Amino acid sequence: MKIIVTDEVTGEGLALLQRDPRITLDVRLGLSKEALYACIGDYDAIITRSGTTVDKALLDAATNLKIVARAGVGIDNVDVDYASAKGVIVVNAPFGNTNSAAEHTLALLLSACRHVPAACASLKAGEWKRAKFTGVELKGKVAGVIGLGKVGGRVATRLKAFECEVLGCDPYVSAKRAQDLGVRLVDLEELCRSCDILTVHTPLNDETRGMIGPDQLALMKEGIILLNVARGGILDEPALLAALQSGKVSLAAVDVWSEEPPQSEVLKQLIAQERLVVTPHLGANTQEAQVNVAIDVSREILSYLDRAPLENAVNLPRFDPAVMDQMRPYFKLMAVLSEFGLQLLKGSLDRVTFGFAGAIAHHDCTPLTVSGLAALLGRATDQPVNMVNANLVAERIGLVVDERKSTDGGAFSNLVTLTLEGSGKTRVLSGTLFEGTPRIVRLRDYAMDFMPEEHMLLLSYMDRPGMIGRIGTVLGQHDVNIACMNLGRRERKGEAMVVLSVDTPVPLHVIAELQRATDATFVRALHLPSAALA
Repeated sequence: MKIIVTDEVTGEGLALLQRDPRITLDVRLGLSKEALYACIGDYDAIITRSGTTVDKALLDAATNLKIVARAGVGIDNVDVDYASAKGVIVVNAPFGNTNSAAEHTLALLLSACRHVPAACASLKAGEWKRAKFTGVELKGKVAGVIGLGKVGGRVATRLKAFECEVLGCDPYVSAKRAQDLGVRLVDLEELCRSCDILTVHTPLNDETRGMIGPDQLALMKEGIILLNVARGGILDEPALLAALQSGKVSLAAVDVWSEEPPQSEVLKQLIAQERLVVTPHLGANTQEAQVNVAIDVSREILSYLDRAPLENAVNLPRFDPAVMDQMRPYFKLMAVLSEFGLQLLKGSLDRVTFGFAGAIAHHDCTPLTVSGLAALLGRATDQPVNMVNANLVAERIGLVVDERKSTDGGAFSNLVTLTLEGSGKTRVLSGTLFEGTPRIVRLRDYAMDFMPEEHMLLLSYMDRPGMIGRIGTVLGQHDVNIACMNLGRRERKGEAMVVLSVDTPVPLHVIAELQRATDATFVRALHLPSAALA
């Protein structure tokens, strides 16, 4: 794998990649847009921070790109939707700088409340003015935190340590999470009306852009203290400027900007405000955070190479980490069933149904469904398909995808069933894991039990004496060795189905001879790629 690093990333993280013989790592900082577009087609992965915009133009130029690794929390500079449509995985490091951002929030809050920057500049200028810098304490204040995720939760905990009463606003957090943090959940309107201090810790999206604007400021107490150490644009900057000028906001602190670096006249006026403490997007700028995010994205790339689940992919379905180890073997089973089933159908695919029965049905099986769909479509379409774009490709080609779950697995503790429909035909097969190894235990309505192998042969015929011998004779005459055989039937001298594992591929003329010798109603040679069996 060839990887290009286009922004400053600490060496401790990159060392993980440099030690892997499968990886060629090129650190190329400061490339012009034209130079980057010219070379990006040579690379399988790109590691960036905020300085590189991974947009449609770059993704179109990146003809071999498989993964974008953003060494930080935000993904504002990555067109995730277009990357998904192209099948490019986007990973970030959502937890590596959470402590850094939380501590910077408190640093800015305390600096604003105690006028630290202005007092520092005054003393350095030779002045001794104490009364001018009379501050306010945090103790006893009502502090509001919008967004109680990893950063917001840490900020809330630290505000509690300063003896603040903490209110929280987050429609996606559970009451238990808020209770564990010692935070009372309220809606945005009540938060604005009640707080002495308000700080935002949400991602920037259509829901949060301009979340704190003129209407919200009008609800707030006179002398409110505002902070934005999350993403530029969540706090309406022209509205903040007006509120600082009017005195509605007594103090504020901002680390992030809608335009970085700030160029507009409004932002320049805002930054110049005496009662505003500012920093140039330093929330993640600690030595520890830079090491953490670099290590996190490097580990994600190694997981991709090892075909292990990715924990921080923003455009991949995820398992609950608590059941990750238990569910991981089923990815291999899904690949085997998909490869096997698609070769049985041999025609257009109109509908696919993924069934999960037994204990596995208690879990979220969406990642298994998507992985199976990716395996199917990877063989059925002419474009690269993976778990990122499988649903998009299915929708584009009009494939109907269903998922069914039942806690009753019958004779099996866990059972996965794949039903393929197309060209007027239906193929049904089920599989399970025996000691972690995939086995197929049902074909159509026949009970079977065999381990998939690279080369296999399947026949359906009317069962009568001597049929197995005829099959063995034909294969033996053409030097095709049988490694294993599994027979299924409903009744004596009724229709039977036999699955053979063979050492070598069965040529087409041998298949035709087998059909004549057995009057087979169905005969198919199957080849399962080693990648599906690995």
